[in-house]
Formats: sequence, C-alpha cells, structure tokens
Amino acid sequence: MILVTGGAGFIGSNFVLDWLAQSDEPVLILDALTYAGNVHNLRSLEGDNRYVFVHGNIGDAALVADLLSRHRPRAIVNFAAESHVDRSIHGPEDFIQTNILGTFRLLEVARAYWNELQDKAAFRFVHVSTDEVFGTLGSEDPAFHEETRYQPNSPYSASKAASDHLVRAYHHTYGLPTLTTNCSNNYGPFHFPEKLIPLVIHNALRGQQLPLYGDGQQIRDWLYVKDHCSALRRILDAGQAGETYNIGGANERTNLDVVTTLCDILDEFSPRADSKSYRDQIAFVKDRPGHDRRYAIDARKIETDLGWRPAETFESGIRKTVRWYLDNSEWVQNVTSGGYRIWLEKQYA
Repeated sequence: MILVTGGAGFIGSNFVLDWLAQSDEPVLILDALTYAGNVHNLRSLEGDNRYVFVHGNIGDAALVADLLSRHRPRAIVNFAAESHVDRSIHGPEDFIQTNILGTFRLLEVARAYWNELQDKAAFRFVHVSTDEVFGTLGSEDPAFHEETRYQPNSPYSASKAASDHLVRAYHHTYGLPTLTTNCSNNYGPFHFPEKLIPLVIHNALRGQQLPLYGDGQQIRDWLYVKDHCSALRRILDAGQAGETYNIGGANERTNLDVVTTLCDILDEFSPRADSKSYRDQIAFVKDRPGHDRRYAIDARKIETDLGWRPAETFESGIRKTVRWYLDNSEWVQNVTSGGYRIWLEKQYA
C-alpha cells in the first residue's frame, strides 16, 4: 500500500486514478477537502476495495501516525499543499500552515514510522513541489535544472521552497529516504477552474471575459497531468533516495498563446451561437503583484537517469483537456460554487 496525501486534489486524484488503472497495489488517501479538494474526482472508484479515503489534514500528527500504524504503507506521496499564487497574495497564512508546518509534521511522523521499519531501505517519501521555487527567468536564460538556486517570489513559492528544504534536511540529517520533484505548470482533467486553462474554458462557454494578466506574454512550460503522474510512478519505482528530479513538458508557451489556442479549439468543438470567435472575449487586466515572467524546466536528468519523457505534446494534451471539460460539465458546475464566483469577481475586478 502507498499513502497519497492530497489525493482528492487535481494532480493527486489523477495520480490515484492512474495508479489503480495500472496496479492492484492499494492506495490510502488523506485529504483535508479544502476548496480545491473534491471527493467527486474519485467517483469512478466507488465500490473499489483497493483504496481507502480518510478526511484529514497532514498537520494532524496523531491522525497520520495512526494511519501509518494501521495501514503500514511502503511509501508516502505528498501532494497536499495550498497551490494558487493569487490566493497566497491575498491570504498567505494558509500557505504557511499547510505547506510548511503541515509538511514538517508529516515528515516528523514519517520519520518515526520509518525508524520502526525492519526494511528501512524499501521505504520512500516523495515530495511533490513546483518550478516556482526557482523564481523567474529572462527570455534568454537557460531553463531551471536541479541545481538552480532557489529564488521564490510569491508567498506560495516561498512556502513550497521552505517545504523542499525541510524534505532535503530530513534526508541529510536523519537519513529518511526522500525524493523531491519540481514540476512545471500542469493541466488536464479535474483542474479547479481558478487556474488559467480551466478558467478560460469555463468563462468562454458562459460568454464571460477571458482575463489575461498584463500583456499576456508571461511564459510557462506546460505539462499534461497524466505525464506528470507517469513521471512520479517512475521516480517512486526507480528514483535514488535523496535526489531531486525536475519534471517538465518541454512546451513553453506565452499565456496569450495558451488562451488563443483554447479559443480556437473551442471554436471548433463548441462554436458560439453568433459564429464569432471566442477570441473576442479576451480581456487584458491589471497584472498581479510580483508576477514571474518565465518558467522553463530542464528535464534531462529524469530522462537520462530514469528513462522518462512526456508522451503528450501541448497540441495533443490541450485538445484532450478541452474535450474532457466539454464532456464533464456537471463536474464543473458542482465545483463552481457561489463562494468561488465571488472570489473570481474580487480577483479580476
């Protein structure tokens, strides 16, 4: 069995679904079900006795210790995190509590559990992080690699950087067999519609504006979520304890390019009633404070050491993503609560 924290969130739920599609090894899921955690992401697993879901927080040391004692997982894959930059600007304390203190408490409990194991070498603690810990790049700068200096520029990225440092310290100080991954921007099914791609799809279909920060020329490397999941499975299977691995999609795009691509696909898949392009709904809004200009991932290490490469191009992955949202309108409707709409109005006013 493996323990997956944050297993009802966007990346975590995709990981669980893909894991159980390819393995009979059971999964214990721990998720606090904050606004972005959604147990409906796991609806297809109803009646499947290969998984156990527990509603709880990684910061609850007593709960985590009890789960480890009773279920005896061979690995922990930690997705649990507050992850939205905009929300971290408006309310950073939740990010400190979950991403730093929560990770610390999870590490402490994991260390105590690991110390009692007979086969210590077989255990793994995989910590899922972000490329945002490295800061921002100029247009001609080389992509982030595993030795790039940390320079986080938002409360979110600073909290994730702190958690990465804790994970590293627990390996070097205590010997806990940890692995850290730093991924680029994910997209795909079950993405909460506050992030760029699902937000654009959601707003476009409702005739609302498609907000773009600043000039829309911010560059991100885009990684299809199922490619990310396959990389994590590979790292859990063959990664070297104490190492970090960058996971990227080799798909650098400006935000404007992403939005216009989405508009063109929607024009094809679900045309507007007036036959006009969804591009007409694009609206440039005031840039957010401290907005990083460019992220790019150098993923040669995981390719060379572990033989992993993404299966999807941006062109293939984004079409699959749009089709999923069109086919799962009920899921979107269920997660876009009144509170979410109020937050969007505040953010993009």
